[in-house]
Amino acid sequence: MAADKPRLARLTAMLTQLQAGKIVTAKEIANKHRVSIRTIYRDIRTLEKSGIPILTVEGKGFSIMEGYKIPPVLFTQEEANALITAEQLVRNNKDYSLTTQFESAITKIKAVLKYSQKDKTEFLSSRLQVRDNHKKNITSNYLIQLQSTITNYQLLRIKYLSLDNILSHREIEPFALYTTQGHWILIAYCQLRNDFRAFRLDCIQQMEILQVNFQPHKITLEEYLEQCRKKYLTTPDIPMSKA
Repeated sequence: MAADKPRLARLTAMLTQLQAGKIVTAKEIANKHRVSIRTIYRDIRTLEKSGIPILTVEGKGFSIMEGYKIPPVLFTQEEANALITAEQLVRNNKDYSLTTQFESAITKIKAVLKYSQKDKTEFLSSRLQVRDNHKKNITSNYLIQLQSTITNYQLLRIKYLSLDNILSHREIEPFALYTTQGHWILIAYCQLRNDFRAFRLDCIQQMEILQVNFQPHKITLEEYLEQCRKKYLTTPDIPMSKA
């Protein structure tokens, strides 16, 4: 029986992994659990026999049938503590849309915690303090909206004041987001410059989401950053002021 426990834990974790992703490859699952791909295929068959509707997407991986719901996952105390720590970190973020949406999400997560965990997480919360943004400065309110425009390929019209104090109006195709030195950066294809540019969210004066979709760019974020590294011999942080 003891030998079955690691596998039972793995099967439970696999269900969570499958539920979290649209399509998950056998290699991704195997790497996460440090087992062979052959073992993962055997585990998938076990889950299927137990009644879990797992779909095999030929040449891509596995997914759970749309509409099938797995009961809420129970968190370990360590996972609950990690969430509370993340809550403290996000509260100090300078984008208001992120802090408000995360507060809403963390409230729902706390609702499924055990009573004993709730006591401990409340105690831990009182003993944690993140001071990177001790003045509670809010410098933008666009992050969550921008995440949606990236996934929906929606064109944006922005009024942008660069770090050189140059005001411009742009129509841009949002591509990716990253954070550095306490600031959120939007990478987007600028139709004015006909090239990718980096825009600091706190420099965006106004933003309008247009009811126009653009074609996805055939480049990954990693490829973009590598191009920037070769061009500037650093991260794209330096040229962003000249967007």
